[in-house]
Amino acid sequence: MKQSFDVSELPPDGGYALLTASVVPRPIAWVSTMSASGVANLAPHSFFTVASAQPPVVQFTSVTEKDTLANIRQTGEFVICLVTEELAHAANVTATNFPPGYDEFTEAGVTPEPARFVRPSRVAESPIAIECRLERIIEVGNSFLVLGSVVCVAIEEAVLDPEPRNGKPHPRYELLRPVSRLGRIQWGLPGEAFDLVRPRFGE
Repeated sequence: MKQSFDVSELPPDGGYALLTASVVPRPIAWVSTMSASGVANLAPHSFFTVASAQPPVVQFTSVTEKDTLANIRQTGEFVICLVTEELAHAANVTATNFPPGYDEFTEAGVTPEPARFVRPSRVAESPIAIECRLERIIEVGNSFLVLGSVVCVAIEEAVLDPEPRNGKPHPRYELLRPVSRLGRIQWGLPGEAFDLVRPRFGE
């Protein structure tokens, strides 16, 4: 038997707690930004997905106003890096509520490297970096949906499939070992993957 919860009757943030424990696993956007004055920022955001295939657009949500959002408003640019199993602790460090001006790259012990088309740095240790220019920001309740037009995807050669289908580059999930956010303070390790071919009507 299912127990139903009227979210209007829950304590403050009760709906948030239920959703973040129910919508799982959630991929993590490790977002690198730079202020107009050149101050770097790096922070994880676990409301993250693809918004459009053509043109390629990704999206993440900033829950309330944060430095990441302020920097994107100022410059219109950001980079999303993948958080792997080896980088989980570093990503968690960058979730710290540091005062303005702190260098999260240094605090987390990760290396900034130049992006190809935008000013914010990539995380050198991350195998995938998605360079974006701001497409739009949509305010939803106490949160802000940030959509970024993808201008470049940089992928470590070691995680690419050596035999891509139809000439399309394809990173291999089992080599990426991405972590995810679950409920409360839980993070998820990569699980077992299996293949399913999408059925076509009439076959």
